[in-house]
Amino acid sequence: MSELKEQRKNINITQEELSEKSGISLRTIQRIESGSIPKGYTLKALARALEIDENSLLETKPAQEPINSNQLNLINLSSLAVFCIPVINFLIPLFITLLKKQINPMTIQIISIQVFWTSIMAVIFLLGNLINLGDLGRDIFLVVLFLIIPINAFMVIRNSIEIKKNNKLYFSLNFTSI
Repeated sequence: MSELKEQRKNINITQEELSEKSGISLRTIQRIESGSIPKGYTLKALARALEIDENSLLETKPAQEPINSNQLNLINLSSLAVFCIPVINFLIPLFITLLKKQINPMTIQIISIQVFWTSIMAVIFLLGNLINLGDLGRDIFLVVLFLIIPINAFMVIRNSIEIKKNNKLYFSLNFTSI
Protein backbone atom coordinates (compact mmCIF):
# COMPACT_ATOMS: atom_id res chain seq x y z
CA MET A 1 0.00 0.00 0.00
CA SER A 2 1.33 3.46 -0.82
CA GLU A 3 2.25 5.86 1.96
CA LEU A 4 -0.40 8.35 0.80
CA LYS A 5 -3.14 5.74 0.90
CA GLU A 6 -2.00 4.54 4.32
CA GLN A 7 -1.91 8.08 5.73
CA ARG A 8 -5.29 8.90 4.18
CA LYS A 9 -6.87 5.78 5.66
CA ASN A 10 -5.33 6.55 9.06
CA ILE A 11 -7.40 9.73 9.28
CA ASN A 12 -10.37 8.01 7.64
CA ILE A 13 -11.00 10.22 4.62
CA THR A 14 -11.79 9.31 1.02
CA GLN A 15 -9.76 10.24 -2.02
CA GLU A 16 -12.44 12.76 -2.94
CA GLU A 17 -12.26 14.38 0.49
CA LEU A 18 -8.47 14.56 0.29
CA SER A 19 -8.77 16.12 -3.15
CA GLU A 20 -11.08 18.85 -1.84
CA LYS A 21 -8.99 19.43 1.29
CA SER A 22 -5.65 19.60 -0.55
CA GLY A 23 -6.70 21.18 -3.85
CA ILE A 24 -5.00 18.33 -5.73
CA SER A 25 -7.01 16.61 -8.44
CA LEU A 26 -8.61 13.25 -7.70
CA ARG A 27 -6.77 11.69 -10.65
CA THR A 28 -3.39 12.85 -9.28
CA ILE A 29 -4.20 11.33 -5.89
CA GLN A 30 -5.16 8.07 -7.59
CA ARG A 31 -1.87 8.05 -9.53
CA ILE A 32 0.15 8.66 -6.38
CA GLU A 33 -1.70 5.90 -4.53
CA SER A 34 -0.90 3.60 -7.47
CA GLY A 35 2.82 4.22 -7.14
CA SER A 36 3.74 7.65 -8.54
CA ILE A 37 5.91 9.77 -6.29
CA PRO A 38 4.52 13.19 -5.32
CA LYS A 39 6.82 16.17 -5.88
CA GLY A 40 6.92 19.91 -5.32
CA TYR A 41 3.61 21.65 -4.73
CA THR A 42 1.65 18.38 -4.82
CA LEU A 43 3.80 16.89 -2.06
CA LYS A 44 3.45 20.01 0.10
CA ALA A 45 -0.30 20.31 -0.42
CA LEU A 46 -0.95 16.67 0.41
CA ALA A 47 1.28 16.77 3.50
CA ARG A 48 -0.48 19.93 4.69
CA ALA A 49 -3.93 18.42 4.11
CA LEU A 50 -2.98 15.25 5.99
CA GLU A 51 -1.16 17.28 8.68
CA ILE A 52 2.01 15.24 8.37
CA ASP A 53 5.63 15.83 7.44
CA GLU A 54 6.39 15.79 3.70
CA ASN A 55 9.08 13.13 4.18
CA SER A 56 6.57 10.68 5.60
CA LEU A 57 4.86 10.59 2.20
CA LEU A 58 8.15 9.67 0.57
CA GLU A 59 9.12 6.83 2.92
CA THR A 60 9.38 3.47 1.30
CA LYS A 61 8.45 0.17 2.83
CA PRO A 62 11.10 -2.51 3.30
CA ALA A 63 11.60 -4.75 0.30
CA GLN A 64 9.48 -7.86 0.03
CA GLU A 65 10.98 -11.06 1.42
CA PRO A 66 12.98 -12.98 -1.15
CA ILE A 67 11.02 -15.65 -2.94
CA ASN A 68 11.85 -19.20 -1.90
CA SER A 69 12.59 -20.81 -5.26
CA ASN A 70 12.19 -24.36 -3.91
CA GLN A 71 8.68 -23.64 -2.66
CA LEU A 72 7.88 -21.76 -5.85
CA ASN A 73 9.03 -24.76 -7.86
CA LEU A 74 6.91 -27.09 -5.71
CA ILE A 75 3.87 -24.88 -6.33
CA ASN A 76 4.59 -24.82 -10.06
CA LEU A 77 5.21 -28.57 -10.39
CA SER A 78 2.08 -29.39 -8.40
CA SER A 79 0.18 -28.19 -11.48
CA LEU A 80 1.18 -31.45 -13.14
CA ALA A 81 -1.77 -33.02 -11.33
CA VAL A 82 -3.53 -32.15 -14.59
CA PHE A 83 -2.59 -35.65 -15.80
CA CYS A 84 -4.65 -37.26 -13.03
CA ILE A 85 -7.62 -34.94 -12.81
CA PRO A 86 -7.53 -32.03 -15.29
CA VAL A 87 -9.74 -29.73 -13.24
CA ILE A 88 -7.47 -29.67 -10.17
CA ASN A 89 -4.43 -28.26 -11.94
CA PHE A 90 -4.95 -24.92 -10.17
CA LEU A 91 -6.43 -26.15 -6.88
CA ILE A 92 -3.32 -27.96 -5.67
CA PRO A 93 -0.95 -25.00 -6.36
CA LEU A 94 -3.48 -22.67 -4.71
CA PHE A 95 -3.68 -24.90 -1.64
CA ILE A 96 0.13 -25.12 -1.34
CA THR A 97 0.48 -21.36 -1.87
CA LEU A 98 -1.92 -20.64 0.96
CA LEU A 99 -0.50 -23.37 3.21
CA LYS A 100 3.11 -22.18 2.76
CA LYS A 101 2.09 -18.50 2.82
CA GLN A 102 3.90 -17.87 -0.48
CA ILE A 103 1.53 -15.30 -1.94
CA ASN A 104 3.60 -13.22 -4.33
CA PRO A 105 3.40 -12.13 -7.97
CA MET A 106 5.03 -15.32 -9.23
CA THR A 107 2.69 -17.70 -7.41
CA ILE A 108 -0.25 -15.60 -8.56
CA GLN A 109 1.03 -15.99 -12.14
CA ILE A 110 1.38 -19.77 -11.75
CA ILE A 111 -2.16 -20.12 -10.43
CA SER A 112 -3.54 -17.71 -13.05
CA ILE A 113 -1.97 -19.73 -15.87
CA GLN A 114 -3.58 -22.89 -14.53
CA VAL A 115 -6.98 -21.21 -14.14
CA PHE A 116 -6.63 -20.08 -17.76
CA TRP A 117 -5.85 -23.64 -18.94
CA THR A 118 -8.72 -25.07 -16.90
CA SER A 119 -11.05 -22.56 -18.54
CA ILE A 120 -9.84 -23.54 -22.00
CA MET A 121 -10.37 -27.23 -21.24
CA ALA A 122 -13.86 -26.58 -19.91
CA VAL A 123 -14.84 -24.56 -23.00
CA ILE A 124 -13.54 -27.26 -25.35
CA PHE A 125 -15.35 -29.95 -23.40
CA LEU A 126 -18.61 -27.96 -23.47
CA LEU A 127 -18.27 -27.19 -27.18
CA GLY A 128 -17.64 -30.86 -27.90
CA ASN A 129 -20.87 -31.77 -26.18
CA LEU A 130 -22.98 -28.89 -27.50
CA ILE A 131 -22.00 -29.01 -31.16
CA ASN A 132 -23.45 -32.09 -32.74
CA LEU A 133 -20.97 -33.06 -35.43
CA GLY A 134 -21.40 -36.76 -34.98
CA ASP A 135 -18.62 -39.11 -33.99
CA LEU A 136 -16.00 -37.29 -36.07
CA GLY A 137 -16.74 -33.97 -34.34
CA ARG A 138 -16.47 -35.53 -30.89
CA ASP A 139 -13.23 -37.24 -31.87
CA ILE A 140 -11.74 -33.93 -33.06
CA PHE A 141 -12.71 -32.20 -29.80
CA LEU A 142 -11.22 -35.06 -27.75
CA VAL A 143 -7.96 -34.89 -29.70
CA VAL A 144 -7.75 -31.12 -29.14
CA LEU A 145 -8.58 -31.56 -25.46
CA PHE A 146 -5.88 -34.18 -25.00
CA LEU A 147 -3.33 -32.03 -26.86
CA ILE A 148 -3.89 -29.20 -24.39
CA ILE A 149 -2.81 -31.30 -21.42
CA PRO A 150 0.73 -32.00 -22.74
CA ILE A 151 1.10 -28.36 -23.78
CA ASN A 152 0.20 -27.31 -20.25
CA ALA A 153 2.66 -29.86 -18.84
CA PHE A 154 5.38 -28.49 -21.14
CA MET A 155 4.71 -24.97 -19.85
CA VAL A 156 4.90 -26.14 -16.23
CA ILE A 157 8.19 -27.97 -16.83
CA ARG A 158 9.66 -25.02 -18.78
CA ASN A 159 8.67 -22.64 -15.99
CA SER A 160 10.27 -25.02 -13.49
CA ILE A 161 13.56 -24.95 -15.39
CA GLU A 162 13.48 -21.15 -15.53
CA ILE A 163 12.71 -20.91 -11.80
CA LYS A 164 15.76 -23.06 -11.06
CA LYS A 165 18.03 -21.10 -13.42
CA ASN A 166 16.90 -17.49 -13.02
CA ASN A 167 14.26 -17.46 -10.25
CA LYS A 168 11.61 -16.23 -12.68
CA LEU A 169 8.89 -17.64 -14.92
CA TYR A 170 9.40 -18.35 -18.61
CA PHE A 171 5.65 -18.34 -19.38
CA SER A 172 3.38 -15.81 -17.72
CA LEU A 173 0.15 -13.99 -18.39
CA ASN A 174 0.30 -10.30 -19.08
CA PHE A 175 -1.89 -8.67 -16.45
CA THR A 176 -1.56 -6.06 -13.77
CA SER A 177 -1.84 -7.36 -10.25
CA ILE A 178 -3.69 -5.41 -7.64
